[in-house]
Amino acid sequence: QVQLVESGGGLVQAGGSLRLSCVGSGTIFSVNEMDWYRQAPGKQRELVAGIYSDSSTKYVDSVKGRFTISRDNAKNTVYLQMNNLKPEDTAVYYCYADVVDHTGRAYDYWGQGTQVTVSS
Repeated sequence: QVQLVESGGGLVQAGGSLRLSCVGSGTIFSVNEMDWYRQAPGKQRELVAGIYSDSSTKYVDSVKGRFTISRDNAKNTVYLQMNNLKPEDTAVYYCYADVVDHTGRAYDYWGQGTQVTVSS
């Protein structure tokens, strides 16, 4: 019943910025965690940033100081603000949510992915 739809990816020059959005729809009782992952060609999928129920956040070292994860509960949306982008940030970025439905069951959901390409 839950869908995550990502947007905001694109082509940007090194040093530029993008803001990714992930909009959730469907029946969600509560959200335990929302994360952004990325996967570059030939590499493992990597956790980039996460935001938790207490509003704490975590980031992979390579993006600290450049990326910011945030959420807007009223809009059912999580964002990833990416500043000072580098070519090594090029990847498909995926939104992930760990949610609880109205019956108390927990589920994992993934967005479809959005391509971010940073040129040098």
